[in-house]
Amino acid sequence: MSARVYVPIDSSSLSVGAEAVARAVESEAKKRGLAVEIVRNGSRGMMWLETLVEVETAQGRVAYGPVEASDVASLFDAGFLTGGAHKLAHGVTDKMEWLDRQQRLTFARCGVVDPLSIADYRKHGGFTGLEKALALAPEKIVEEITASGLRGRGGAGFPTGVKWRTVLQTRDAQKYVVCNADEGDSGTFADRMLMEGDPFTLIEGMTIAGIATGAAKGFVYIRSEYPHAFHTMRRAIEIARAAKWLGAEIAGSKTSFDMEARLGAGAYICGEETSLLESLEGRRGQVRAKPPLPAVKGLFGKPTVINNVLSFASTPWIMSHGAKAYADYGMGRSRGTQPFQIAGNIKQGGVVELAFGVTIRELVEGFGGGTASGRPIRAVQVGGPLGAYFPDKLLDTRLDYEAMLAVKGMLGHGGVVVFDDTVDLAKQARFAMEFCAIESCGKCTPCRIGSTRGVETIDKIMNGVEREKNLVVLDDLCQLLTDGSLCALGGLTPIPVVSALTHFRDDFSAPRGVKLAAE
Repeated sequence: MSARVYVPIDSSSLSVGAEAVARAVESEAKKRGLAVEIVRNGSRGMMWLETLVEVETAQGRVAYGPVEASDVASLFDAGFLTGGAHKLAHGVTDKMEWLDRQQRLTFARCGVVDPLSIADYRKHGGFTGLEKALALAPEKIVEEITASGLRGRGGAGFPTGVKWRTVLQTRDAQKYVVCNADEGDSGTFADRMLMEGDPFTLIEGMTIAGIATGAAKGFVYIRSEYPHAFHTMRRAIEIARAAKWLGAEIAGSKTSFDMEARLGAGAYICGEETSLLESLEGRRGQVRAKPPLPAVKGLFGKPTVINNVLSFASTPWIMSHGAKAYADYGMGRSRGTQPFQIAGNIKQGGVVELAFGVTIRELVEGFGGGTASGRPIRAVQVGGPLGAYFPDKLLDTRLDYEAMLAVKGMLGHGGVVVFDDTVDLAKQARFAMEFCAIESCGKCTPCRIGSTRGVETIDKIMNGVEREKNLVVLDDLCQLLTDGSLCALGGLTPIPVVSALTHFRDDFSAPRGVKLAAE
């Protein structure tokens, strides 16, 4: 009987040598005459331990990491195929404190299963939610999603059930389901990790949405910077279709739903849902005016459900375990769990799935272990490049939609980026404005022109040019962007700028020789 060894194949692991590790395990086993089956799984999300190699034993899967190809011979010498002691050993993976303290619902299978094995997916509870959905009327599915309290995991936190109900009630022979997998926020990688490690969960979630709303066709729009995720999703769709979990008469039912993966063109603005639709239709990614909402007139002018990866991937668990079981997690109007992504200057970065209500401090210190540099934390940005910078006095803020709004921040996609005390927050504020200027689709004047003027104004402030007057101008520009922008890119750009000005104002007074943008 051969030993089973798991070596991840997701892009984060490949970037640190997972392919070489897999080859070394195969070569070493052959040299020693040992029978080894290598399974290429996804990442467990413990990025500081990649490449994380696991071995199946009678006690459970035992973890070793971070493993390099040069470590493999010593692992065999230590008897790692039976869970032997080694300096890189961490014991049974599921009992590691970092994982054991989480509430993994959406990511329960990620890093556990072979991403492209239907049998493995089914063995770990896959498609049970879809089977239950196939036995229900569309209205009942929508009721279940609504009762769960699931909200959009991409930004605004709009109730998913409301969106699905709108599409269901819109009378049209053709409807669509679109997954926004254009994960472009800095410090976010949960979408990629799930698509590479557990793609059938997304397929199942989108299919449930199709059944619930009367849509027979779906598209998953994946950012161009994710070639591994695109390849895995495309292959998973083919496998699901061949196994009759997609296409005509799903799982022997009378219901049909099919989908395909589309690769984006590398524009941050396509993370905005209407720009994404424009791109899917073959045009330049530009924001559409609303109304009409995409739920009424979306892709190709037809009613369209648009949610992001984490929203769709949450629905199989809800349908399988029930709305109440999901709503029992979280707090207030933020129900269920959120896969938080810890990045930046952090000792233990990765994906941490927890019920809403954990504090920023618990996340970055309790799970992240503090800064990688060992220096004090000075600021934590939550919600991507357009999120607020939080100082130490606000790190006990709870991570839920309303609590973040109360302190003039946003939860966004759950990205958490940590900075130590060497960070210059004036430069970070400038980056936010410059990011907006570069990534603006150019359709509305406040975003297109306001962000450019914002960069110039911050440069003047940083160079001491009529600082107080220009601070007033910057405040006015931020208000204009908030009130007048057509979409969230321009509308949210002031958040990091205003938070930096509010909590780290001294950084704007420090003398420095910054070249003015107008020079």
